[in-house]
Amino acid sequence: MRIIRAEHLGMCFGVREAITLALRQAESEPLTVLGDLVHNETVLAELRAQSIRVAQQPADVGTRTVMVTAHGASERALSETRGRSLNVIEATCPLVHAAHRAVTRLVREGFHPVIIGKRDHVEVRGMTGDLDAFDVVLDEEDVAKLCERPRFGVVAQTTQPIDKVRHLVRLMRDRFPRSEVCFIDTVCQPTKQRQNAALELAQKCDVVIVIGGAHSNNTHELVKTCSRFCLRVHHVQTAADLRDDWFCADDGVGITAGTSTPDSVIVAVENAITTLAVNKGEFSRAIGR
Repeated sequence: MRIIRAEHLGMCFGVREAITLALRQAESEPLTVLGDLVHNETVLAELRAQSIRVAQQPADVGTRTVMVTAHGASERALSETRGRSLNVIEATCPLVHAAHRAVTRLVREGFHPVIIGKRDHVEVRGMTGDLDAFDVVLDEEDVAKLCERPRFGVVAQTTQPIDKVRHLVRLMRDRFPRSEVCFIDTVCQPTKQRQNAALELAQKCDVVIVIGGAHSNNTHELVKTCSRFCLRVHHVQTAADLRDDWFCADDGVGITAGTSTPDSVIVAVENAITTLAVNKGEFSRAIGR
């Protein structure tokens, strides 16, 4: 069994900085994070072990200081939180901030904003929270439901696959030939790198293991990308999720991971697969294969 890591995988700089900021702040005073800091249960468990609390609404915050997650928040939400006399620390990824600025610019220039992403995702809620009118699209059916506007301004949730984003923009231009469709690419570079690396990995492996949180959008997108080119793709959160019957002794096994997956989890999964490979090799030799 050969084990191949994707060229780009795992935790991005925005997530690392958010975690570091939270842990440093918690050393000096009690801290509450507004929502999940990142969508990875291993990371969240480590934060809870350092007595970092989580609240879903500002009204539920029980500490003086509250942190906004790496996914960002709207100015309206931030103002509401500050209005409760809370000390607000932003752990928003700089590339999410850039997406917010792109939306603001498009609206200022008279475009109707369209966000390509998941409507209920915290990042998309942050991007749309200051808008009076907008549309969110995720697939071709959503594009078909759009009403014609003179000018569309399109951005994307930072963790959407860029190929899908460009496809939906083309559909918009085809559907509304009389409209101006201005697209600003806000898909982050770490997502693009991991998507491209996963695509290459899936084409040369018999089975691909995608490591990441159950609620991580970019991890789910990696699963979808790998499944286009590899029939055996499995999403795991930790090494404990691995199953022996997923692997054959002569498989090429690819490993990739979402942008909130810690290095330690990736190493543990890789080590567990290595152990499985050794065991399967010994079994094959024992029966004379």
